[in-house]
Amino acid sequence: MSINEILLEVKGLKMHFPLTQGIIIQRQVGAVKAVDGLNFFIRRGETLGLVGESGCGKSTTGRAILQLYRPTAGQVLFEGQDLCKMAGERLRQMRRRMQMIFQDPYASLNPRMTVGNIIGEPMEIHNLAKGKEKQEKVQELLRVVGLNPYFSNRYPHEFSGGQRQRIGVARALAVQPEFIVCDEPISALDVSIQAQIINLLEELQAEFHLTYLFIAHDLSVVRHLSDRVAVMYLGKIVEIATRDDLYRTPLHPYIKALLSAVPIPDPTVEARRERIILVGDVPSPVNPPSGCNFHTRCPIAIPLCSEQEPAFVDKGVDHWAACHRV
Repeated sequence: MSINEILLEVKGLKMHFPLTQGIIIQRQVGAVKAVDGLNFFIRRGETLGLVGESGCGKSTTGRAILQLYRPTAGQVLFEGQDLCKMAGERLRQMRRRMQMIFQDPYASLNPRMTVGNIIGEPMEIHNLAKGKEKQEKVQELLRVVGLNPYFSNRYPHEFSGGQRQRIGVARALAVQPEFIVCDEPISALDVSIQAQIINLLEELQAEFHLTYLFIAHDLSVVRHLSDRVAVMYLGKIVEIATRDDLYRTPLHPYIKALLSAVPIPDPTVEARRERIILVGDVPSPVNPPSGCNFHTRCPIAIPLCSEQEPAFVDKGVDHWAACHRV
């Protein structure tokens, strides 16, 4: 594989949020290990799906990649340049090439700004267009995402959830990015609207040659949209594989349990299928278990699992997993 194929590479990424105690004199007494040592890459033009339970660190990963959170440790290499070492004007210029579609279309749009100003603001910040040219580009972006171009003078409260998310997509496209982090962009929408947004993202990717990090916890949506899938558990990636490999031959017991919970629309297959039920709750990221994070809930754990953290190694053709039992 040529290094030129890789658009984004993450090495040893950690995002720890400090826990403090005291009112006047505060001192750190611990840390929430939201993201704890991630390693993965995304090829140009592909979609990497990132899945896992709520609170496992998916959204934090996306924000740390874009430097909305400054990582505690690690590297985020965008075309070989480390974003973690950038600041000021240099980082601002790189941000034009990376954008984000947020989870909540109701909270991510400024209610005091018109749709035209919301979509046009990134163009002004990056000196891409002003005046009449900006207005024309805003109308064109509204048309691209399936909205009436004459809606630019309206305010966010005049739109439905699906329409607001389309506005968020248009805002992300305003600076002509190469890479977009889609942070659960459909989880707050009705099921009928979810399909429309997924189809829109696919069309835009083909038209503008975009690269996506698609964060979700709906395994069916991720299977439909992604080229490769990474699965997170408690701040760590436990398995990465191509979409078909992961769903056909999962290696990690956590993925097997997740996939066993996805209903299959065939009564005969569903009746024969083994259902894996995980016991216990997800441990706290403040004090994660020793060794493998998953060993407290794993049905096939051995003593080694609680003593030594498993290495994240290649188990096949582009199929990586972190498990002593694989």
